[in-house]
Amino acid sequence: MMLNARLPRLCLVLILGVCYAASASAQELNWAEKMFDQRTIDFGVVARGSDAVARVKITNLYKQAVEIADVRTTCGCSAGKPSKYVLESLEEGYIEVTMDTRKFTRRKDSNVIITFKTPLHQEVRIPITAYIRTDVVFDPGSVNFGAVEHGKEATRTIKLQYAGRSEWQVKEIKSRSESVVAKAVETARGNGRVDYDIVVTLAPNAPPGAIREQLTLITDDQTSPQVPLLVEANVEADVTVTPAIVSLGVMKPGEAKQFNVVIKGRQPIQIDKVECDSDNGLFKVRLPQNAALVHVLPMTITAPDKPGDLAEEFTITVNGRPTPVTFKARGKISEPPAG
Repeated sequence: MMLNARLPRLCLVLILGVCYAASASAQELNWAEKMFDQRTIDFGVVARGSDAVARVKITNLYKQAVEIADVRTTCGCSAGKPSKYVLESLEEGYIEVTMDTRKFTRRKDSNVIITFKTPLHQEVRIPITAYIRTDVVFDPGSVNFGAVEHGKEATRTIKLQYAGRSEWQVKEIKSRSESVVAKAVETARGNGRVDYDIVVTLAPNAPPGAIREQLTLITDDQTSPQVPLLVEANVEADVTVTPAIVSLGVMKPGEAKQFNVVIKGRQPIQIDKVECDSDNGLFKVRLPQNAALVHVLPMTITAPDKPGDLAEEFTITVNGRPTPVTFKARGKISEPPAG
């Protein structure tokens, strides 16, 4: 009798243990999922006609290169594309996902599916959700400054149209960046419609490089007071280096790797010298002899004997320019073979 009384409890414990183990197993990420910095994309509430764009960072954590075979979505309301199809060891990229806020409205759920070809076939599925409101419309859908010369202020204006309450208003516009400021200028009100000009200014002290910020319009809506607005710009210095970070991948001790760095100037430039902060004599470069708008610098770096992370910063001195330009190289030195 005692045995029979304890048996149901024992079965319950066993069942709970099995369920817990199954749940823990389901939460384990496969090798491909581990490369992504987020597992869901939530656009929140966005305006109709807005450019709703999200980027999911992907980092190759492995010694072998990984190749993306395909990126697709499960709904016509969204689309996805990779920044590059092949990522070398330790190289970073991103999957860009966009929502079609012009053809679709209200709640939309989808998935972006990334299929890897090498080193093994694997799929990664990332859920996407968004709510596209019908009462607020941006025209155009984002603020795109394009190329802006470093040190110069730039201003762009887009239209906001609201249909609903005649007393509706934009109370303020918040920016996460000191380089991007905005204001809402009312242009029309009445008969349930309100129009604004959204005036966005890029400050002259904006740092060189790509800028991708999100403004937040704060309205007097009780249910959805916040409306996001994408701002993009490419602030160009008089001299630029591409890539800003060179990915060297995994190198063996003593291994030499070649790569190119492109230097561009608004005017023809003469490169005087290239220096490495570590000053260990592990890199070689062939300097151009003449001034030009574009220089392609062939460089060779030799991995040191000590295994571990490799991080180098290079300084390029340009004739007549008071401050040098810099770029970085990142990689990893593998352990030497045993024996």
